[in-house]
Amino acid sequence: MTAVVLLHGWPVTDLHWRFLVPRLRDAGFDPVPVTLPGLGAGPDGATSFRKRDLAERLREHLAAQGLTRFAVIGHDWGGTVATFLAAAAPEAVGALVLEEEILPGIDVDIPEDGAAHYPDWHGPFNRAPGLAEAVIPGREDAYYGAFLRQSAGPTGLDPVVLRSYIDAYRSPGVLEAGLAHYRTRADDLADVAQLRAAPIGAPVLAIGGRYAMGAAVAEGLRPLAADVSGIVLDESGHYPAEQEPEPTARAIIDFLQGFH
Repeated sequence: MTAVVLLHGWPVTDLHWRFLVPRLRDAGFDPVPVTLPGLGAGPDGATSFRKRDLAERLREHLAAQGLTRFAVIGHDWGGTVATFLAAAAPEAVGALVLEEEILPGIDVDIPEDGAAHYPDWHGPFNRAPGLAEAVIPGREDAYYGAFLRQSAGPTGLDPVVLRSYIDAYRSPGVLEAGLAHYRTRADDLADVAQLRAAPIGAPVLAIGGRYAMGAAVAEGLRPLAADVSGIVLDESGHYPAEQEPEPTARAIIDFLQGFH
């Protein structure tokens, strides 16, 4: 049974995969959800949030579990870590799926429908030293709620799940570890520039939501990978696996069948 490692992004939890996991199992895959440090969890001993370092840490973790050959699906920051994992371990990663992520330093325009909804304020805010730490505690509903509602686009998210996301990011250590993902930008930019020189050989499926990054996900991956195909989910914002679970799962499973 082929393992599929799932890496969700910010500011969600592994509930993001609640529709995809059973569909992967039914299709004969072995889903392995992983929560990266800072993404709904505390630092978990991580000393560097540089995405290349998180990918190496994950590689060691998976090897310790006996996983030496697998596919990877990454959403948001999980997609950047997944890309670095695929680049660093081509013998292990046979296929890569990126959902709603454009890697740091990749200059592509988000299409009009997405640009009208997807936030552009959270990155600079999260990178500003000390600002978020001073403002967010006690205001998690306002901050994370604003991002989640805006980035989801017109379809929105399940209110119960949205509440669980906000509550997860209230937990001790999660704010600071989450911010650390944004504050390694200089290192991440340098590392992505190096990826351009050695494109990923594994096949890549890029998934975008019409009301978020859309076709820019695939466009942004083409300088970094040799074999990229892309789809856009017409009713989704930043969370296609939740907002259009059936077509998203079908596209992923069809793509992974070649690896399977």
